[in-house]
Amino acid sequence: MELKNKIICFLGDSITEGVGVEDCENCRYDRRILKNEQLKAAYNYGISGTRIEHQSKPSERPRHDLCFCGRAYDLNPDADIIVVYGGVNDYIHGDAPFGTMDDKTPRSFCGGVDFLMTTLKENYPKATVVFMTPAHCFWNGQTDDHPSNHAYKTDPRPLSEYVEVIKEKGKQYNIPVLDLYNTLPINACNPDDRERFTADGLHFNDDGHKILADCLTKFLKSL
Repeated sequence: MELKNKIICFLGDSITEGVGVEDCENCRYDRRILKNEQLKAAYNYGISGTRIEHQSKPSERPRHDLCFCGRAYDLNPDADIIVVYGGVNDYIHGDAPFGTMDDKTPRSFCGGVDFLMTTLKENYPKATVVFMTPAHCFWNGQTDDHPSNHAYKTDPRPLSEYVEVIKEKGKQYNIPVLDLYNTLPINACNPDDRERFTADGLHFNDDGHKILADCLTKFLKSL
């Protein structure tokens, strides 16, 4: 896919918003792609703490409850490409259950991914919809092969299970999925990578965003 003069919408959480980046204007991954690939426009819809799934009871941080599924209707209608990058907050916190692959509503993680993919395809039929899975993270002193210990999680799973849902739903709906969990050359569970490329084990720093931008650019051009 040729990226020059394309309009891309980036729907995401704190990583897309730029938490951990010192120079968002020049170093955040969407801005790097905008400038390096001469996009017509890049619209950033990143909100820190947000999940794909719906929160049934208002949390202590209402902004975190602005789920991807609810915000899916607010993207620029002229988008040529929509990039969705989320799932790590669904793993870390929130009160929605993991659910099953038959779920169709945002009341569970599985249902939220299904709902989000179908909603984007229906509402933006001219756009190429692309998902990115969460990458490895090290949060609150815990590697991502452990389920979250957040108090509100009813059936927590390791991060890899959230990744697999996104990949399987992508196959079901013919949506390309960039598997950052298995292909991004940054693993925050590795102390050296965590020090070099992240701000805190979850959010990438400026150097980490460069690698993320390069991986996403290569993936988009391959479509």
